[in-house]
Amino acid sequence: MIQCDIKQCAYIGDAVWELFIREICIQKAKTQKAMHNFSVKYVNASFQAHLLGELDEFLNEEEKEITRRGRNLKISIGKKNNPQIHSLASAFEVLVGYFYLYDKKRLEELFEIVKKYLNPEF
Repeated sequence: MIQCDIKQCAYIGDAVWELFIREICIQKAKTQKAMHNFSVKYVNASFQAHLLGELDEFLNEEEKEITRRGRNLKISIGKKNNPQIHSLASAFEVLVGYFYLYDKKRLEELFEIVKKYLNPEF
C-alpha cells in the first residue's frame, strides 16, 4: 500500500471534489444561482458521506483501508454538526485526494461512477 499523509489527501480531496462539481456546473447551469444551488447540493458532508456508502462495492481492500484511515482523522466540527457524518465525509475527501495524488486514472473511474448520483436540475 502506498503510504500517504491522510491530512494532505483530505485537504486536496476537498478541493478536487469542489472543482469536479463546479466543472459540471459551468457546463450545465445558465445562471449563477443555478450554479450555486447545484454546488451546495453536492459539496457538503451529508452528500459526501452518502456517496462513500454507495461506492463501497466499487472499492478494493487497499482503498477501503484508506477510507478507514480517513474516517479516523481527527477533525474539528461545530457542536450542531453530526460527527459521524463529518467523519465519513472526510473519508470520502481522503479517497478523492489519494486518487488525485497517486492514481488519476482511478479518480476518473470514480468520477464516472459518481456522475450517476448527481441530478442536475438546470
